[in-house]
Amino acid sequence: MQDDFSGAIDGAKDARDLLELATAEDSVGDLLRRGLDWLTRVVRFDLATVFLLKEGRLVAVAARGSLANAKVRQHSLPLSEFPSLRQALETRRAKAFTEEDHAHGDGDPFDGVLDLPPGHSCMVVPLCAGDRCYGVLSLDRAECETYPQPVVDLVEVYGQMLATAIQSAEQRATFERLHRQDHEHAKLLEAQLGGDSEGILETSKSPVMRDLARRARQVAETDTPVLITGETGTGKERLARAIHRWSARADQPFVTLNCAAIPAGLLESELFGHVKGAFTGATKDRAGRFQMAHGGTLLLDEVGELPFDLQAKLLRALQEKTFEPVGSDKTVRADVRILAATHVDLQQAIAQKRFREDLYYRLSVFPLRLPPLRERREDLPQLCAFLLEEQANRTGRRGMRVTPEGLVRLEAYEWPGNLRELANALERATILTRGTELGPESFDVPTRGAAVVAALPEEPAPAAGGPKRGPVLTLAAVQREHIMRVLTLTRGRVYGANGAAALLGLKPSTLQSRMKKLGIARLEQFVVDEA
Repeated sequence: MQDDFSGAIDGAKDARDLLELATAEDSVGDLLRRGLDWLTRVVRFDLATVFLLKEGRLVAVAARGSLANAKVRQHSLPLSEFPSLRQALETRRAKAFTEEDHAHGDGDPFDGVLDLPPGHSCMVVPLCAGDRCYGVLSLDRAECETYPQPVVDLVEVYGQMLATAIQSAEQRATFERLHRQDHEHAKLLEAQLGGDSEGILETSKSPVMRDLARRARQVAETDTPVLITGETGTGKERLARAIHRWSARADQPFVTLNCAAIPAGLLESELFGHVKGAFTGATKDRAGRFQMAHGGTLLLDEVGELPFDLQAKLLRALQEKTFEPVGSDKTVRADVRILAATHVDLQQAIAQKRFREDLYYRLSVFPLRLPPLRERREDLPQLCAFLLEEQANRTGRRGMRVTPEGLVRLEAYEWPGNLRELANALERATILTRGTELGPESFDVPTRGAAVVAALPEEPAPAAGGPKRGPVLTLAAVQREHIMRVLTLTRGRVYGANGAAALLGLKPSTLQSRMKKLGIARLEQFVVDEA
């Protein structure tokens, strides 16, 4: 007995190890194996077995000691046949069994599994934490003596700590499972709300856009900062999301901050966070976008609108990957990949002392320019299909399509608002149209005809007495007639400063594509001069 008590005293000196056990981040199986290994420091045994309660049975899940074997590890007990074990769970008290308990009690739990002598040392310790009992820990020795009460009391405390560790491990496993589910759900929502950015980029018929997608894929594989420029509404955030999804950080957060949408006085707090009491209204600590994006990607949208005095702090955060929240003197480290987007001419802003030159060079390591929609009109059919599909996810109006005549009407517009304006025009047309086809009458956008006509020489007035009005023509017929008239005026010249493409405000390749679509691709009466 003295040896057992000495072992208990030595085990008490390992309190820090027991605390570590209670806060360990192992799985339940690993935790039980480590717990039984540490138990050898607390008390002597020939067999230590952990039974977990599963559907009214105590099932062995871990065993240690010289008597541990395959039969022990596969052993299970119906709780209803062992009142002493049920009592230990109900009272939550450890119990050392005597020879009398073995003789007149409910039998040895290991009868038929181990050949232990009557009256051997045996202890049962409940594993309970909070309002739940997880099972029992049993200790057995082949020697015929009873565990002393100080040892029983100490192992009871150990059992409580082991049960607490089991509870924490199960809760942690649940949280991780819920986190994975939430993460997958967030990615699904992001894909639905953010749209199929990759599809829009990689199915483009524009050579410029295809080259842009290729270079974006290349830089996505690195952590190099990217500066995305382009007119308002060209899809800079779409491109940024595509770069994030193509990167190794795709499973980590994608966080955006619109530098033009937040008052200058709050931007620093939005970027770097703040601590409680940092300013009026700061009632608690709050993480900034850098901390939210840790491990992922941070898009600084409209970075050209960032206040000049905040640019130096942003530059330091980019260079050192550290910053201090507002009101704090503690340095915070964040691993963030930076993407920046702007429609502002940053070179001009630098010349006007509105943007730091050193920050510009830090952000524009790999610049990407998104062309406006008027430079990629050949993409209108698939852009309309993509945007209508995205809107269908929000509005439920599925099966909507733009007719060929409707596309001709859309191609005749300059689209100063680019993709954003196109999306608005499609959504407006979807609301106003009863059927599923969006024809030219569905769109209220102006055409470029008036500007082109103004640039052409005047035609002779119709003869006196001639008809004042002709029959109403379709839009395609009007376009065909107008292009042929311009080609007549330019003597068939398509290219050059005075060519038909320049007068019509089109790229020569776009004009030739339009001519083919309208049936005037082969103009025998014209000579197409490509000089």
